[in-house]
Amino acid sequence: MNVFVSPSASVRAFAGLSVTVRVPATTANLGPGFDTLGLALSLYDELTVTVRDTPGATVEVIGVGEGEVPTDESNLVVRAIAYTFAACSQPLPGLDLVARNNIPHGRGLGSSGAAIVSGIMAAKGLLDGIVDLDAGSLLALATALEGHPDNVAPALFGGLTIAWTTDAGPQHKKLMVHRGVSPLIAVPESTMSTELARSLRPASVPHEDAIFNVSRSALLIAALIQSPELLLAATEDKLHQSYRAAAMPETESLILELRSLGLPAVVSGAGPSILVLCSDPAQRLVAAELIAARSGSPWQSLLLAVDFKGATVTVLRVENSA
Repeated sequence: MNVFVSPSASVRAFAGLSVTVRVPATTANLGPGFDTLGLALSLYDELTVTVRDTPGATVEVIGVGEGEVPTDESNLVVRAIAYTFAACSQPLPGLDLVARNNIPHGRGLGSSGAAIVSGIMAAKGLLDGIVDLDAGSLLALATALEGHPDNVAPALFGGLTIAWTTDAGPQHKKLMVHRGVSPLIAVPESTMSTELARSLRPASVPHEDAIFNVSRSALLIAALIQSPELLLAATEDKLHQSYRAAAMPETESLILELRSLGLPAVVSGAGPSILVLCSDPAQRLVAAELIAARSGSPWQSLLLAVDFKGATVTVLRVENSA
């Protein structure tokens, strides 16, 4: 990670500073692009961070996670802020956080990645003028905390992202999505542990399955940026979804039903939510009606747009900055 860092600031330099952060939900894999492809969606967590005079941190959670997630220094957002300050060799001031969460937890919509990116972007705003955190530095920090870049890349930068790692660290390429692509997320009541989902993958896969996914991943890029009519074929996968199916049978059943009707449905991230990459708004309405009519456990359909901005941070005020 290469950042410009001025000499270590005094905690007093942050007095009276407050920032707001907005981070989109993300969906990773998109079928065949396992641990590589991600898409930012128009569903957001919002965060306000205000520097206070006393050390430590408090967190007020409004919305998703209220009464469930930690509200002290062990909170993932606080830990991401502290990690960024430490990486930049800067003293961490006392902080009051207000988190307004809309991204469902444990549903394959990048909630942990959003929390990490929220903290890093808050630190970026607080350190403005002291540390220059460029795009590569932000991705490196987020990947170090998340463990993989496929969710944090679109959360940071928006749009469709291809993420990969090199000896120099994680890299990304942002692409614009065809305006006809109309995502739908079907969210169940149940949750899925990312760790459990990852543990269900085999240590190796057949050579022909690897070739299959390489071809579908290449086709998926073309479908998303140029030819949405190819999305059904482009979202086929043989690397991970079938191995995880037994852990989320309702997800697997609904995906098979939707795909049998020509709708490009895949597991969203680690699941159990479903992503339907519809080729136009009319097809998305058909998918929403089919999901609403399904008997058994209820599914909430979120008709979302692709977010093209990614995470944003705004400095609200500075008082007594000297």
